[in-house]
Amino acid sequence: MIIAVVVLAMVLIIKAVTRPKEVVTHPVVVVQPVLRDNVEIYGEYVGRIRAQQFVEVRARVEGYLEQMSFAEGTYVQRGQVLFLINPDQYRAKADKARAQLKKDGAQADKARRDLERVRPLLAQNAVSQLDLDNVEAAYQSAEATVAMTEAELAQAELELGYTVVRSPISGYISERNVDLGTLVGAGAKSLLATVVKRDTVLVDFSMTALDYLKTKSRNVELGRQDSTRFWQPNITVTLADNSVYPHHGYVDFAEPQVDPKTGTFSVRALMPNPDQVLLPGQFTKVSLLLDVREGAVVVPMRAVIIEKGGAFIYVLRSDSTVERRFIELGPEYKNNVVVERGLLAGETIVTEGFHKLNPGVKVDAISQTEYEKMIKGEAAGGANSK
Repeated sequence: MIIAVVVLAMVLIIKAVTRPKEVVTHPVVVVQPVLRDNVEIYGEYVGRIRAQQFVEVRARVEGYLEQMSFAEGTYVQRGQVLFLINPDQYRAKADKARAQLKKDGAQADKARRDLERVRPLLAQNAVSQLDLDNVEAAYQSAEATVAMTEAELAQAELELGYTVVRSPISGYISERNVDLGTLVGAGAKSLLATVVKRDTVLVDFSMTALDYLKTKSRNVELGRQDSTRFWQPNITVTLADNSVYPHHGYVDFAEPQVDPKTGTFSVRALMPNPDQVLLPGQFTKVSLLLDVREGAVVVPMRAVIIEKGGAFIYVLRSDSTVERRFIELGPEYKNNVVVERGLLAGETIVTEGFHKLNPGVKVDAISQTEYEKMIKGEAAGGANSK
């Protein structure tokens, strides 16, 4: 019995000596260096398109509409003739004032000649001072009558000119509001059409007071261009088909006060519209560039772990161990996030495989490129095995 026990012990010792050592493996993680970048911070709002100029074409004199000289919905030039109102009564009024002016002018000439004859006679005591005063008064009255008649003629010619209705601006004209033969110029029937300039449109939207405070903290004055910055507060809009409009607009006005009912203030941007894609009255989604954080520390969102205690990230030390580092997060940027505190540019962080880690664990680190090659190789191997 004693001999058997000794033999078993010797066998166990021999196996222990001859057993190969187990290979120690470390968790494999994907790492990347921390970079700095210029981070663009946007605000999202609901906007409404408005024409830069929207002008009502109205009849300024009363009369029957005789002619329309445009095609509805087309582009018209400034000064182009649009409508013709019957001018007969206004032409007659102008002719009457012109004739009256000739009559009053003749009276004024006679009064002037009378004054020229009477004035020398006073020195010869041929007329009294009263006679001279009466002649001078008659001349001045005649001159005043001429001036009044000239004003009446000018008014009559102005009204005659109003019978030809021209476009006040260049733009697209609406359909006519009244039919030919209608008496226009009285009350609601004075509106003939509207002309809209839409090669440049306005985009109206509202911002919160909090957004305003954030822009002020970065010395950004909405509605004012700052030549000291390499960027300006610009907007992009998303169309109804979820495509992004290719042109940028620039904020040119911000309301100086907050609406107490809504807690917001109005902002306006100018947007080029050369192809007439944006239509006045249209609602759209607006993205406003609020700030650019220059040289900000940026990490991928997927590398950040958020728990009740806060947000942290795993940092790779020089001895290949990992450290749990609590960080303060800033605004998100695409699929990245700005780190305000707790991390420095140039440090190496874990972006994949951190779920199996604990602080102080030694890891085998690979780059993102190596990780992608590994995934592609496994995918190719699986396809070949099939």
